Amino acid sequence: MIIFMSVTAWARGAPDSFADLSEELSPSVVNISTTTKVKARNRGQFPQFPPGSPFEEYFKDYFDRLQRQESRPVTSLGSGFVIDPKGYVVTNNHVIADADEISIKFSNGDTLDAEIIGRDAKTDLALLKVDPKNPLPAVSFGDSDKSRVGDWVIAIGNPFGLGGTVTAGIISARNRNINAGPYDDFIQTDAPINRGNSGGPLFNMDGQVVGVNSAIYSPTGGSVGIGFAIPSALAKQVISQLREFGKTRRGWLGVRIQTVTEEIAESLDLKKTMGALVAGLSPGGPAEKAGIEQGDVIIEFAGKDVPDMRSLPRLVADTPIDKEVEVVVWRGGKKVTVGVMIARLDEGEEIASASGGSDGDKGDAEGSKVAGLTLKTLSPGLRERFDVEDKVKGVMVVDVDHGSDAARKGVRAGDLVLTVGTLSVETAEEFLKVVEEASENKKKVVLLYLYRSGDRRYVAVKIDNNGDKG
Repeated sequence: MIIFMSVTAWARGAPDSFADLSEELSPSVVNISTTTKVKARNRGQFPQFPPGSPFEEYFKDYFDRLQRQESRPVTSLGSGFVIDPKGYVVTNNHVIADADEISIKFSNGDTLDAEIIGRDAKTDLALLKVDPKNPLPAVSFGDSDKSRVGDWVIAIGNPFGLGGTVTAGIISARNRNINAGPYDDFIQTDAPINRGNSGGPLFNMDGQVVGVNSAIYSPTGGSVGIGFAIPSALAKQVISQLREFGKTRRGWLGVRIQTVTEEIAESLDLKKTMGALVAGLSPGGPAEKAGIEQGDVIIEFAGKDVPDMRSLPRLVADTPIDKEVEVVVWRGGKKVTVGVMIARLDEGEEIASASGGSDGDKGDAEGSKVAGLTLKTLSPGLRERFDVEDKVKGVMVVDVDHGSDAARKGVRAGDLVLTVGTLSVETAEEFLKVVEEASENKKKVVLLYLYRSGDRRYVAVKIDNNGDKG
């Protein structure tokens, strides 16, 4: 007898009530109000009238009223939560940005003035401090990495200035990128979040903070069930640094990276589309000192996989300063491990991503042609025409066929090809030879390293099996 068995995913039911949890957590959630004094604009000089003129008093009264109106304070509202009974409060940076005065109202009605301990615009987090007479009820951060899509969560905050409001929902998605900053890794939730909820906590069913509510997607301005929270795994570390140093201390690798596409992976014999392609190195930076090379694909960092380009900046930023970590790169068809001493990220330094244009400017129609590109050996005239630095060497793209794969990838006239694959090229003949060899080896794409106006990036371009010589 054959017995057929089915596998069923058993889900826990919704809690009978969130009342006990809400009652326990609400005293730790606060309302934040800020006041910003807007300076009056310069309306010009007061008109001069003859002594005793009836217009003098009229215009003086008008200018005084205008000055009072433009100098009035602007207030805004947000949310926050206490993480230490001594009075440390977490909120969003945008809630307290440019504030001249910050006051925090607690669930028992008490209101205290707050000072800014530290703030970080890149992650939109801020740490405030009040001086309470008695210890405050506080909550703790949980581990957002253990939170799963479908888990129940509750949000408590100050929507539209109404005061402590509790909403419930589930985690709808993880690792969302909403282009808010370089370290985007948001939790998406359908727990209703509205204006004024910013900076408030997102709790799991154990009463731990797994997210800091920060943004909503809404065509109307109200909740449509798509809210975003900064995961506690990121917030906990940033808040710890703000508390200790008053600012963040992020790790710095010193690389310029770009996305590994399927075609780039194929051209590098990388079996899986993953990692971050190194398009450039900061001179004297940690990566260059360690021996990481332009053209490497970083696939592991400090024992963690790098699934895509976007993951690397977060991994590096979370690494302690002056710590040596192992970085695994894909180079020449095999894995290479290097040890890198992580430095401190200063203002203005980032793990930059390479980008390119999308237009297909036309240039000369003469020259060697392959893969939709018309190429010329770099001459003094071309160097001057396209403003190429004397020290840069390569093969000039003078024309790009409309509709070609190269044109679709953003290659255009004036781009300088520095390398094809791993080989440097300085003449059009060298370029053609490398492409011919790739074609003979049944390669469908070649990887070009391009230079444009000081910017460098990789592009994988399709080639014909017969070389497409012209």
